Amino acid sequence: MAKLLQPPPKFLPSEWLIANKNQYHRAEAQRSRSERLVAESQRLVDEVDKSTRRSQSDVNKKLEQRLEEIRFWKKELDGKLEQLVHEIEDLLSYKIRLEKALESFKEPLHITERCLEYREKRVGIDLVHDVVEQELLKEAEIIRGVMALLTRTLEETLEQIRLNRSAKYHLEKDLKDKFVALTIDDICFSLNNNSPNIRYSENVMRIEPNSVSLEDWLDFSNTNVEKADKQRNNSLTLKALVDRILSQTASDLRKQCDVVNTAFENGLKETKDARDKLAVHLAKVMEEIASQEKNIAVLEKAILDQEAPAKVAHTRLGTRTHRPNVELCRDMAQYRLIKEVREINHNVASLPCRRRSM
Repeated sequence: MAKLLQPPPKFLPSEWLIANKNQYHRAEAQRSRSERLVAESQRLVDEVDKSTRRSQSDVNKKLEQRLEEIRFWKKELDGKLEQLVHEIEDLLSYKIRLEKALESFKEPLHITERCLEYREKRVGIDLVHDVVEQELLKEAEIIRGVMALLTRTLEETLEQIRLNRSAKYHLEKDLKDKFVALTIDDICFSLNNNSPNIRYSENVMRIEPNSVSLEDWLDFSNTNVEKADKQRNNSLTLKALVDRILSQTASDLRKQCDVVNTAFENGLKETKDARDKLAVHLAKVMEEIASQEKNIAVLEKAILDQEAPAKVAHTRLGTRTHRPNVELCRDMAQYRLIKEVREINHNVASLPCRRRSM
């Protein structure tokens, strides 16, 4: 107990000096270490600041490049969309032209078929398979062929319009997405350290599962552009084809119409010439009939003129049969009377027309 109450030991001045000197050296070492730490910290702060500024500047450049890239593709897509819209409008007008052309061929076909029906009503030898009928049948065949061709071309036009609208839909969708992306990246590019709406966000470092690579992004837009170009080129080819078909079919039909009209004119001329010749022959036949009627009258009169002599000869012969006995002699008068009757009968029989035998 007495030991616990003993006063603390006292040190010598030399010990005190040594202890103060050691404390000073330790403090000096800590101060030097602190100064080095402050300097290193400042260096790191400056380095981090420079790195952050470089990184942010690089990000800004990348965003600016990205904005330019999106603007470029948006301009490309806008141009292709404008061209495709123009082609769709053109094809719609071509569709109307084809529909009107199809409708316009119905009446010529109806007229041709009516002509063929009317010509079937010809009778006798006039129901001939002549050049007119051949050309009418050819005209009907040409019109039906043209209508079939126009129908197929119209179907191709409708299909091309559908393909153009499909390509237009993909262009519009791509443009809509690029407009949103351009707006978002433009906002990101405008942000700086003093912007009021900057904040920390959770899970921003993750890669979205539905994200695509830059190559896929380029391929997607490039594919849409290539599809648009392909459909535009197909539309241009189809329009040129429609122009040729409409021009050629109209020309073919006009030529065939001229051929049919010429055939009709020639046929009418031949028919009229045949009718005129028949009329001339009919007049001659009628004259001949009148002449024959006069001749018949002359012959009948000639025959009638022979009746009296014939009756006289018959009466004489009949009367002479009543001669008695030996007087019923075949004398010269008897023979001459018989010869006279025969001559009269022969003369009457030799006439072209006779009433009866004597």
